[in-house]
Amino acid sequence: MTQPIPNPSGRDLTTPTSDERTWAILGHLAAIVAAIISVGWLSFVGPLLIWAIHKDRSAFVRQAAAGSFNFNLAVWAAIIVGWIMFFTVILIPVAIIVWVVAVLAALWFHIRAAMAANRGEVFHYPWGITILR
Repeated sequence: MTQPIPNPSGRDLTTPTSDERTWAILGHLAAIVAAIISVGWLSFVGPLLIWAIHKDRSAFVRQAAAGSFNFNLAVWAAIIVGWIMFFTVILIPVAIIVWVVAVLAALWFHIRAAMAANRGEVFHYPWGITILR
């Protein structure tokens, strides 16, 4: 069961507004857009900007953008580990597998999260490096 998150405006999160759902969707999909624009290196910038703008306005948007940002840090860490493996030469096949899994997981979970936000639901990413809340 989903627990309401305290909201700075005093409302509970059981019924996010249409505007909140739109910004939450953008919080999840901004990572994919930023990754495409920056060739994968700045996927965390989009969610970070949305979190910074909406952190005090809406707990629903804040949670969505923070979750997306934290998940992207884990994906970024996996990609960096893949690069380290790649430079060992022997682990090149493993590095390629790590990259493919990281990219596919990022796409899969961001799209699922955006769909949940569209329904007004809070999405919890399966892993992440918790920096933002």
